[in-house]
Amino acid sequence: QVQPVESGGGLVHPGGSLRLSCATSGSIFNINRMGWYRQAPGKERELVASITRGGSTNYADSVKGRFTISRDNAKMAVYLEMNSLKPEDTAVYYCKTEDRFNLEYWGKGTLVAVSS
Repeated sequence: QVQPVESGGGLVHPGGSLRLSCATSGSIFNINRMGWYRQAPGKERELVASITRGGSTNYADSVKGRFTISRDNAKMAVYLEMNSLKPEDTAVYYCKTEDRFNLEYWGKGTLVAVSS
């Protein structure tokens, strides 16, 4: 059973930082793209950042310059460094792993709450 597992979420004050981690376990064929998505109450799930196996990255405009995505292929892990956090960043963050067949595997999510 392929299962991405997120960690690192929590409560942080505006301007603070958090580092999210996601490790994918199971017999996944080959990991291709990995990414982070988030969903806030009343909103649709949106892409935050993604990274290909070769290291090509893509960011939502709202997080450019503040968030950095990276990966460790040996560990089958993806990370999200979040800096200068804003209240509007509050959401459940989900990790997604795609294999070479473009099959998707989603984590259960981790809550990031930015509040004073």
